[in-house]
Formats: sequence, C-alpha cells, structure tokens
Amino acid sequence: MIVTLEPGGVLPASLQQYDHTGKLSTINGHVLDVPDSVLSSLSANGNVRHVHGDRSVHASNFRTAISSGAFFARTDLGYTGAGVEVAVIDSGLAYNHDDLRNVTFFKDFTSLPRLTRYDDFGHGTHVAGILAGNGRDSSGQNAGIAPGASLAVLKVLDRNGNGTVANVIAALEWVAANYNQNGHNIRVVNMSIGAPVTESYDVDPLTLAAKRLVDLGITVVAAAGNGGNDSGGHPLWGAISAPANAPWVLTVGASSTQGTLTRADDTVARFSSRGPTLIDRAAKPDLVASGVGTISTIATEGSLYSINSNFLVAATGVVLRTKPYMVLSGTSMSAPVVSGTVALMLQANPALTPNLIKAILQYTAEIYPGYDPLEQGAGFLNALGAVRLSKFYASAHHAGDAAPVEPIWGRQIFWGNHRLINGFMLPTANAWSNGVPWGAAKTLGETGDNIVWGTACGGGDCGDNIVWGTADGDNIVWGTADGDNIVWGTADGDNIVWGTAGEGRQHRVGHRDPGRQHRVGHCQRWRQHRLGHDRWRQHRVGHGCRRRQHRVGHVDAQSAAPQPPEESFLRVVPRFE
Repeated sequence: MIVTLEPGGVLPASLQQYDHTGKLSTINGHVLDVPDSVLSSLSANGNVRHVHGDRSVHASNFRTAISSGAFFARTDLGYTGAGVEVAVIDSGLAYNHDDLRNVTFFKDFTSLPRLTRYDDFGHGTHVAGILAGNGRDSSGQNAGIAPGASLAVLKVLDRNGNGTVANVIAALEWVAANYNQNGHNIRVVNMSIGAPVTESYDVDPLTLAAKRLVDLGITVVAAAGNGGNDSGGHPLWGAISAPANAPWVLTVGASSTQGTLTRADDTVARFSSRGPTLIDRAAKPDLVASGVGTISTIATEGSLYSINSNFLVAATGVVLRTKPYMVLSGTSMSAPVVSGTVALMLQANPALTPNLIKAILQYTAEIYPGYDPLEQGAGFLNALGAVRLSKFYASAHHAGDAAPVEPIWGRQIFWGNHRLINGFMLPTANAWSNGVPWGAAKTLGETGDNIVWGTACGGGDCGDNIVWGTADGDNIVWGTADGDNIVWGTADGDNIVWGTAGEGRQHRVGHRDPGRQHRVGHCQRWRQHRLGHDRWRQHRVGHGCRRRQHRVGHVDAQSAAPQPPEESFLRVVPRFE
C-alpha cells in the first residue's frame, strides 16, 4: 500500500521494517508491505494522512501519475480537471475509444478535412489519453492525469505525422475566436508538435499566434522536441523546436521514471531537447516531465497501430477484439502530463494566469543534481506541489499563515534568462498579469511599471518555513541587483546563458551535423552583449559550421517513437528504429 504522511510527518520506527522502496519525496509518502495485524494502528497514527491500496504496474500512466504526484492531487485533494477544457492540436482522435468519452469538439484543419472525428496517425489519440483518458479499458490503470477535463480536438497532422505551420496557426486562431464561446471553456492548449526554428520568436507567425492565446489567458504547453542527441548518441544543444522556443510558451522536456514509482532514480531522457533556443538564445526548457515508456490510448485506424504492433498493450478487466493501448516515448508524451497538471491547477484555482501557472510549476519543481538548467529547466514536475500551491493562492490569507512549502521544492523561477531564488511569489504581483511577456523588464516592454514577482525571505534564506505577509518594502522589483541581474539574492553566475553547462564539455550545436563536433566558443561561438536588462544579442563566428536539414513551414509530431527506442527530432517522415 502507499501511505502519505502529514506535512513534516515521518514514518514511525515501528513501520520502517515494512518500507522496501524508500521515501516518495514528492508526496511525503512510502510504499509499505504490511501485515493485516498492523492496519488498524497504521490508520490511527497521527502522522498518517492517507492510505492507498497499491496495484501492480508496468510502464503506464499510473506510474507517471504516482511519480509526479498527480495521482495524489486527484485522490487526496479531489481534483480531476473537471470544468477545464483543453484544446489538443495534433493528429486527431480515435473515432471510438472507451477511454475518451470527454470530447466536446472536433475540427479537421488538414488538406482533406472530414467532419467526423478520426485519427489516421494515432499520435493525437495517445496524447489525449495521457492528458485526460478515463482508463476504462484498463480498470483505471492507464487513466490520464486529468480524467475530468474535456477535450477540443483540432487535427493538423496527417497519417504520417506531418503538417504545415499554416494549419497549426489556423487551429490556434480557431481557439482565439472560440475559447469562451458556445459553451467552451478552453484554458489550456497542448501542442505535442513542433517546427524548426528559422527566425526569432518575436517575428515567427507560429510563436506569435501562440502569444495571442497566452495574452487571452490561455496556457500554451508545447513539447521541447526530441533533438537531445544526434544519430551517434552525442549530446546536442540548442535543438528546442517552435513554438516551444518562445518565452510565453510552457516548454516541457522529457524525464524517465526508470520504471519505478520512486522519484529518486528519475533521469532526464537522453533524447529530450536542450536549450538554449536558436537565434534568440533563450533558456529552455521550462521543466521536464515523464515521457519514456508511456502506455496510453491508440487509434486502431491510425498508421502507428499497424506499423508498431509489437508495442500494443491489451486491455485489462474487459475483453476486446483489438488492443486499445500502445507504448510510446518522447517529449510529446511529456507535454500532456503537464497540460493535465495545469487542468488540475485551474480546477483548484480558476483565477490562475499563464505566467503564474508557469511560475508555480517551476517554483514547486524538484531540482536534480547532474543537470543544468538548459537540460532540466527549473526541475522535474511536482504536480502535487503545484496543485497545493495553486489551492493556497485561491483563498485569502492573513499575515503569519504558513505557506504549503515542501523541502523538495526547488523554489526557483527562470524569468527569461535570469534565475530567481530566495523569495516567495505573490499571486497579485504584476509579473503574472495577462499581457506581460515572460522575462520582460517592465509591464509594457520598455515602459510601464517595474516587474514585481513577490517578496524576499528574511536574510535571503527562505528555509523550509515561509509565512504569508512580508512587508511591501521587501518586494523584489526589476533593477534591485546591480541594475541588470534581477534575482532573489544570487550573483551574475546564475544567469542562464550559453555555456553554463561547464567548461570543457563538448556541445553539439543545432539540429544535426554528425561529422563535426563544435566546442562552445570555437566554430559555433556566441558573444554575449547585454541589451538593457534581460536580452542577449548573438553574433555567430563562422557561418559554415552547421548545415540544417529540415523543411521550412512544416510541423511534425514530437514523438511517436515506441519504447524502448526514442524518435529523433523533427523528421519529415517519422522513423522507428
């Protein structure tokens, strides 16, 4: 069974002999194998918050839900994403799947549109199941992160997982025009797709279309891409796709649970794209979430179903003629984990804005040693912590009230290319207002008010006890640390810029050039110049260092690779090794 403890509670010494897996830090819990004789004393113990029956599990959404804490946000806090609608921009949705009965709308934006919902690739169905599947064909085992959320399905990819930027923009424009019309309540957009970065996010029509939604109060979640390695297994840097490269988009990289329920052995997936972004040199991803070996729904009419039949998974608890699930890996699988978490957060606190949602997710994420911010972002998703903090912000508080801070929280935010620590966010701060670009120095670009995030902790050290009600004079505003590094008490070295992975490490830059290795500062060298406070101008030395191999104007699925292999980054025709 899985036992969760009260905040600050510890497992009684008499029960430690039954703990064979170690602590589940994100939920302050343990997996215990106890005899019946101790059940009554266990349930009566003052340190115990809840006792959950455990079930056998393989690679599935149950494992993701446990390790991220989303399972406990549902069972302990009662949130399922109910009342929140998520737009899934992908390859469509299976015409008939028992796990996906919560679809409110379908529209086909491909070249040969149909009126009836379908998924001739299968990728979109898999993504939708991770986000909001009900788990009916698996006795709940493969339920999504937010099974109570509803889905608006917008098809932009064809049966090969390919599409055009124009179709994606058309889908985004549909959301902008209809998100609050005709009974819709679209608060989240999931984009497990991506296109090559060929221009700045300030002018790219795809990223600007995403920004329009964010300015309307809709959180746009995008997969970082699967360009973390080249074909030889060497690390690649700077392979974040669009629109994930935009600061206003919530960019999700992939982590691996290593097939266990505990978070202690989690790693960043080797295929997950690293920052910084091409052209703008922005720090990405924003965080990472489980995306390796995920079992989710699959469309029997989709090409993936026949191509990857070895990775199909049978139903449990019900007899079906076909296998309703498939195992896939990729940042495409990670993005809906975060989108589902956002739906849980919005059910707990409908007043949350996209900026505050991103800040909460980063602040509550767990930092893992051995990875820099261009690999793990602010850390590994902690869904339970994010929902708890969202709930805390939903009600009024008095000075001295304890904030629900847990020791595993990283308590940091990456505002643009700056790391903010030693503080606590205020939900009323102007940084979280709709229309304020993530990373901006002022509320109106070069004019307007200074950006305020929250309050500083006494002495610059928050500790584990944070209370509400710090004086207004402690507000942290842009310009309080030497005029350019805006941090909660950190030095210049905490800026997240090219080269922070450490001297001497060899980084392959961009998408792919298997024959050449480039050191940072050599063939692919970037000089850093401050532009005001938070922007970096880049100058490339040696234009012939890289060769791009991609098609401009096209988008592709950011996954659809079976487990154990992972799919490469942005192939026009998906390849499965």
